[in-house]
Amino acid sequence: MNQHLRILIVDDEQRFVEEIGEFLRSRKFTVFGANHPDKALEIVKNSDIGIAILDIRLPGMSGLDLLLEIKKISPLTEVIMISGHGDMNTVIEAMRKGAVDYFPKPFRLADVYKAIVRTQRFIQLTSELNIVKTSVDVLSKKLLENIGVQLIGNSPAMKELIASMNRVAQTPSTSVLILGESGTGKELVAHGIHYLSQRNKNMFYSVNCSAIPESLFESEFFGHKKGAFTGADSDKEGWFEIADKGTLFLDEISDMPLGQQAKLLRVLEERKVSKVGSRQSNKVDVRVVAASNRDLEQMAQENKFRPDLFHRLSIFIIKIPPLRERAEDIPMLVQYYLKWYSDQLGKSVNKIHPKAVSMLSSYDFPGNIRELRNVIERGVIYCDGNELMPEHIHLSAHNGKNLVHKTEYVHVGEEVLDLEANEKIIIQKALEKSGNNKSKAAALLNITWQALDRRLKKYDMED
Repeated sequence: MNQHLRILIVDDEQRFVEEIGEFLRSRKFTVFGANHPDKALEIVKNSDIGIAILDIRLPGMSGLDLLLEIKKISPLTEVIMISGHGDMNTVIEAMRKGAVDYFPKPFRLADVYKAIVRTQRFIQLTSELNIVKTSVDVLSKKLLENIGVQLIGNSPAMKELIASMNRVAQTPSTSVLILGESGTGKELVAHGIHYLSQRNKNMFYSVNCSAIPESLFESEFFGHKKGAFTGADSDKEGWFEIADKGTLFLDEISDMPLGQQAKLLRVLEERKVSKVGSRQSNKVDVRVVAASNRDLEQMAQENKFRPDLFHRLSIFIIKIPPLRERAEDIPMLVQYYLKWYSDQLGKSVNKIHPKAVSMLSSYDFPGNIRELRNVIERGVIYCDGNELMPEHIHLSAHNGKNLVHKTEYVHVGEEVLDLEANEKIIIQKALEKSGNNKSKAAALLNITWQALDRRLKKYDMED
């Protein structure tokens, strides 16, 4: 318990004020005493009083009136009332007007201490709730202004997530590791940490680690000098330099080859980069936020990920809960994306049928927010009126991987003419033939690696 709390005792009996004051000072509290309301108000104006203990009956002003005056001057000061046996109606009125506790006369000093402890716990809880609410408001505003989306939800899991984001954002450069299933919003959380931090006026730069060819790793991350290699026609800044004083987000860090991991670790430890083709090192001030949908600790134990890099990245770990663990947020998310896609698609779908909400709320959403978003977008496309109905909601046939969607396919004989379904089948075959090597699979499909990566994300096939 915080013993530095400032306590004001107000009673017309000086002996009473002195007795409680001595008892509380012996327990390291800072105590002020007053036997008249005017003196009490002067103390409140000039001191940061956390708790005021007021007798109901005071000269010149009742304890109830003094409570109101104290709250006008210092709204955050909590008030404990002292009552005689015949003053309970007044105490009830005081509680309605903002008092948080009371103890009756006669009393023991232990009763006073218990009332202070209860009130201090209330102060601490209120402070924590205010911090979370302020963080949510600030975060929502900043995310909306900068990237056009928000973190949505009032569930305990979301409040805990935002509190963690706010806590680490206040540190100057602590590395953060964000873990969560595909589609939970890891990059959005990384953006949130950036915009809650003092780095928010500088660059947030996002890198998909699985999309970097090993031959270009050093050039992309650290930059290169003109003439360093064939095709290096000019000096180039690396991502660490671009994000200097800001935040560098490394998505899918688990896909980074081990050889590249060693080079990244060196920069994180030394906070210096050397351009390819240069012997000079330059200092960089970057907060690194990494993300993965895989168990990096397990990978480190199996030597599939460098343990030293894992420990360097995981100074502060944030685990994003899957949507099924915060199902109470689904109706709010549905309303948000319903309006979003209705506006984007030029529709007038402004409400959703209760049965449709029930369908969505009882579904596990293995694809998390990304899947919910896709379901709502598809539903808005199907909807011709202003209300999203159950028949507009197309959910997966079962929860799990390799999902088959309950989509109304068009058949010609035995052939399914559903573009997405066929594209997923072809991608899956390419991955199987290439041994799940994305670069080889992209070559088989005659598309770029980045194009394949986008499709894997679109169809929630990243695992």
